[in-house]
Amino acid sequence: MKDSRFWLWFVLILLLAGGALAILLWVASSVIGTVQDTTSQALQPVGSLGTQIAQVLNPTPTILPDPVTIVHDMRSLSRLETIQFSLEKVITAETGQGPLASLFGDRLLFVAHGIVIAGVDLAKLNPEDLWVQNGVLYLRLPSPEIFIATLDNDKSYVYDRDTGLLTKGNINLETDARRAAEEEINKAAVEDGILNIASQNAQNYLYRLLLDLGYHEVIFVQPTPQS
Repeated sequence: MKDSRFWLWFVLILLLAGGALAILLWVASSVIGTVQDTTSQALQPVGSLGTQIAQVLNPTPTILPDPVTIVHDMRSLSRLETIQFSLEKVITAETGQGPLASLFGDRLLFVAHGIVIAGVDLAKLNPEDLWVQNGVLYLRLPSPEIFIATLDNDKSYVYDRDTGLLTKGNINLETDARRAAEEEINKAAVEDGILNIASQNAQNYLYRLLLDLGYHEVIFVQPTPQS
């Protein structure tokens, strides 16, 4: 009888101890969750503040194009583009260079990537520039010309810039460098023979086209030199 009571009390004690342990675990879990939530809430303003500081130090530019577009001119084109050159030039632009350059000077190196497109403007072709004689078509093409000479802004960049201690730099210096780069790229393309290639490519293209149209022979006549 005494043994039965002993085991009964022993089981009750185990049950009470297990319940108390479960309660303690539940309380501890609740406390830990509350602390984590509080810590997370406390860190959110800190992270938000860091984001705001980063935006101030490295602002993202906002571009707002005007919705109004003004068309100044419209014209039909008959340009036969026959050659494209891709060139690179390094341009040095500077101002205020001299004894006080370290104080008031401004100097930059601009790496320019440009595209030059040339061909023949068929709109300049006159009726007297085509004639047929003895079954042969004679054709006098207009002189070749450069249609586009522009910078590739995705590849062009300022490699280095050095300004004096007492100056903020010339705001027009990069613009001047870009303008000079376009002129130099145009000049380099002409010196490399882009116009001659454009004329030859135009003749080759039109020769095949005119033969397909039924002409048995096509002869290109050199344009009359302009005085």
